[in-house]
Amino acid sequence: MTENEQQVAGVVLAAGAGRRLGGHPKALLEHRGRPLVEHAVGVLRAAGCTRVHVVLGAAAAAVRERAELGDCVLMENPEWADGMGSSLRAGLGSLTGTPARAALVSLVDQPGIGAAAVRRVLGAYEDETSLASAAYDGVRGHPVLLGAAHWAGIAATATGDRGARAYLKEHRGALTLVECGDVAEPYDIDTPEDLAHLE
Repeated sequence: MTENEQQVAGVVLAAGAGRRLGGHPKALLEHRGRPLVEHAVGVLRAAGCTRVHVVLGAAAAAVRERAELGDCVLMENPEWADGMGSSLRAGLGSLTGTPARAALVSLVDQPGIGAAAVRRVLGAYEDETSLASAAYDGVRGHPVLLGAAHWAGIAATATGDRGARAYLKEHRGALTLVECGDVAEPYDIDTPEDLAHLE
């Protein structure tokens, strides 16, 4: 196990209700015969994250029942309806007191981003001041690597559906962009039309 793998925890944001999908929680959408949240966790593990925290929200009980999430740390965000910002705050908060010096944050609804891209972003980790993001043709996307020195600042600005966007914009001078457009597709599963991406 490399130092990166021990010090960087994976965080999957999987709390959304899938409102534009007719209220089907994204975590439970089926991909390759299993719930999408299992796929997202598997990608982080394949990339080298040995500790994975999963933030649940909508239909959390059903996700716990139907998804095999093994030794993941599962946490429920009671404020999930407020948007992704609250789930990011909950995910980072759940790492307090663990050995993690950085969080590698991925979204449950981006199955086109596999282990190769995640591994590249993980490779940008140096210490708790690290700040890195996957980029697709130069445009910032997910996953993002957030060093522990930034967690308080991110939590203070993560509101609504903005997640870490405001913080990353403000600190773009410190942000390492890791090009992943050759190994991943950053589409989201947001609308019924997007379901065609699932296998």
